[in-house]
Amino acid sequence: MTRHTRYRGRVTRTNSRRTSRRAVYETLRRKVLTLELPPGAALSENELAASLGVSRTPVRESLILLVEEGLVQVFPQVGSFVSRVDPDKVADAQFLREAVELASLEDLPAELDPELVGELRRNLDQQHRPGLTVEDFFALDEEFHHGLLQLAGHGSAWATVVSAKGHLDRARRLGLQETPPEGFADQHVEIFEAVLSGDVAGARAAMRTHLRAVFDDVEAIRERSPELFASASGAVPVRRNVVVWE
Repeated sequence: MTRHTRYRGRVTRTNSRRTSRRAVYETLRRKVLTLELPPGAALSENELAASLGVSRTPVRESLILLVEEGLVQVFPQVGSFVSRVDPDKVADAQFLREAVELASLEDLPAELDPELVGELRRNLDQQHRPGLTVEDFFALDEEFHHGLLQLAGHGSAWATVVSAKGHLDRARRLGLQETPPEGFADQHVEIFEAVLSGDVAGARAAMRTHLRAVFDDVEAIRERSPELFASASGAVPVRRNVVVWE
């Protein structure tokens, strides 16, 4: 009985550590993607651990995962920084999204799931609600595109798309801070109406225009705010301060 209790205790502690690490990783990733931690921001393991109420170990492990995703960079003897938006990774994510989402429209069934159709209608109504914040619209946008994949029977492919578009998501948020989302919401309506009418060619054309409009917007942001984007030189940043949250 004693051995069993100890064994169960070890499992519990191990699961707790994994849960803590996962929570820290998801929190830090969200802060990077939502620009709460902007491109180029300096990161301190001590400050991050104190603000999140955890030890340095899950913070360090989470930063390693974010480095692997290209969202954090570590410069020896200088420090860790939120990576600047990489135009090449933005382009790769844009290519992946277009390939997956256009292909999925070819697999739409003749009879669409009425429950999913109803959810997408409600989503579009919410997108046109006055006073939406950038994050409110971004969440609805994600749900809409995921919903279209689900209609075509490819909902599980969304996880692959999400994992590849961290740099694109940050660039899109930069654009939404300056551009009202109404135009993108109207494009969603155009795509959805084509889907409902069975016009696959029209839906594909509207989706392609929509996704490329987002990419063009990213390029405009890059021209206006080049300091937020990675340069070809890969210069090491100068550490002036660390990130501290209240």
